[in-house]
Amino acid sequence: MICVPIVANNMKDAIRDMEIASKVADVVELRIDYISDVNLPQIMEKRTKPVIVTNRPLREGGKFNGSEEERFSLLKQAIQLQADYVDIEHDSIQGVKKTINSLLTSSKTKIIVSYHNFKETPGNLSEIYNTLFQSGADIVKIVTHANTITDTIKVYRLLQQLKTPTISFCMGEYGIISRILYKVFGSYLTFASLQKGKESAPGQITIEELLNKYNVKNQNKHTAVYGLIGNPVSHSISPIIHNALFREMGMNCIYVPFKVDKIDAFITEFKKLNVMGYSVTIPHKESVLPCLDDVDPIIKKIGAVNTVVNKNNRLIGYNTDLEAAISTLTDLVNISGPASTESYFKNKKIAIVGAGGVARTIAFGLKRYGADITLMSRNSARTQSLAREVGCSFANMDGLQNLQTEILINATPVGMYPSVNETPVDAKYLKSDMIVFDTIYNPAETKLLKDAKERGCKTVGGMPMFIRQASAQFKLWMKVEPPIDIIEKIAYMN
Repeated sequence: MICVPIVANNMKDAIRDMEIASKVADVVELRIDYISDVNLPQIMEKRTKPVIVTNRPLREGGKFNGSEEERFSLLKQAIQLQADYVDIEHDSIQGVKKTINSLLTSSKTKIIVSYHNFKETPGNLSEIYNTLFQSGADIVKIVTHANTITDTIKVYRLLQQLKTPTISFCMGEYGIISRILYKVFGSYLTFASLQKGKESAPGQITIEELLNKYNVKNQNKHTAVYGLIGNPVSHSISPIIHNALFREMGMNCIYVPFKVDKIDAFITEFKKLNVMGYSVTIPHKESVLPCLDDVDPIIKKIGAVNTVVNKNNRLIGYNTDLEAAISTLTDLVNISGPASTESYFKNKKIAIVGAGGVARTIAFGLKRYGADITLMSRNSARTQSLAREVGCSFANMDGLQNLQTEILINATPVGMYPSVNETPVDAKYLKSDMIVFDTIYNPAETKLLKDAKERGCKTVGGMPMFIRQASAQFKLWMKVEPPIDIIEKIAYMN
């Protein structure tokens, strides 16, 4: 079930939001601690969906600042009004139950006992659960804060052990996947805000995102999980594209963003979730390599992975960026076929800005065709090291002034959303006879590309490359060609 919390600060707005939420949510949570002029009989009269009544005190992250007696009185009233659920904090439940036990015998109300930790996800979740379960409540709720994405696996492991109704997930940006994958994890329900700005806790995403971006209505405990490893990941349109493909092709799969700091710990812990495939982006295209069981032969040459496939619990690395980048450039200059491609790139003077995974991939790919490559980046030691591996030249960024470049490729994140006013190359270095290729796809036209167009350069952004590599990833995972028109439509709409 999806529950939408109502966090309006007055009765009029609360009733309006409850009516809107009831059209899309399975359950509505009335956060009466937010409402300054709360009138429970009036608001309960307007309900059309099951409701959870919550009166959260300040100490538990809520807004109620009255006495405990006043707070308990409102919860007692909710039970008398036949609320479907009443949420009571773990440190209050014994005191509250003394006053409500007699009411519960003649009421349909179910009691949720809740524990919140806004600082961390402790290692003793099973102990916490056992303590809460012994309270005699109908449903246990354990919500913690994730300081790293691997904290969500603690919640997953807890839920996998339980047979009783339990609500559990992690708050914060690292915990978002536990909210999205609530059915896979085994949580009784998840919370989603009515819209941006109406969240009741950190990391809560909107119900529109849950329903439309992640197709959660089609999710069940058998749904296969795929996702994007990176940091940052919030800018990516990959979840929109792959989830749309899964929906269109009737596949019981879901694709989510994994914000990852430590790649080795992530890969180890998430084997417990049996993720079936990953996309890999900045900064993990190289660092993921030691974590894999095997790689496609070309990976041993280029040293960068952007796709991982789970084959019988063995993680295999691939790279779909390589051909996507080459074909993007060849389409731009209207050539096709291996012979024409080799003829075009042979001895072509190409400057690649960057020394990370994308730069590695494109440099090795173009070197195969005999291109005259110069690598440039702000990290001179890394640039020199990569240049030695590729067998090409290197220069510092100021060297662009005297560099006779025919094709300039940006393989860095400089200029990517939200830093849309930044550029890796000063406009003064751009010449009208250059081809400028920016591998960034968000925004579709970066500052570099705008500057290049003003100088008369032929340009191409990262979207064609993104579309090609996404299609190739999907085929590696699912063993079937995806409808390319769907990818293109979504990519250019976002």
